[in-house]
Amino acid sequence: MLSFTGIVGKGTGRGTQLGFPTANIPLRDTALTGVYAARVEIREESFFAAAFADQEQKLLEAHLLDYGGNLYGKTITIHLLKKIREREIFKNETDMRQALARDVAAVRTHMNA
Repeated sequence: MLSFTGIVGKGTGRGTQLGFPTANIPLRDTALTGVYAARVEIREESFFAAAFADQEQKLLEAHLLDYGGNLYGKTITIHLLKKIREREIFKNETDMRQALARDVAAVRTHMNA
């Protein structure tokens, strides 16, 4: 299991625009790609997440399931549990939103396994 710790900073806001807000930490692993089922630790709490290694922005982005708080400036640890898929290029926002919904469903399936 790979784990990454960092301070949550602002991204481009694209995830929020699509309905899938993310907590973004710097990504120093240049080989990491794709979307993962993940677990995110915030102090003593833990949440499942869909995480994306964004090599273009050099960010590890995590959409936390069932979390609605503000994480900006907080230190979090993202544990990558299982790779869901490789990075894809989408024709439009609808296709991207549908893929993100499938990613979240895959994480929920992994949670219940």
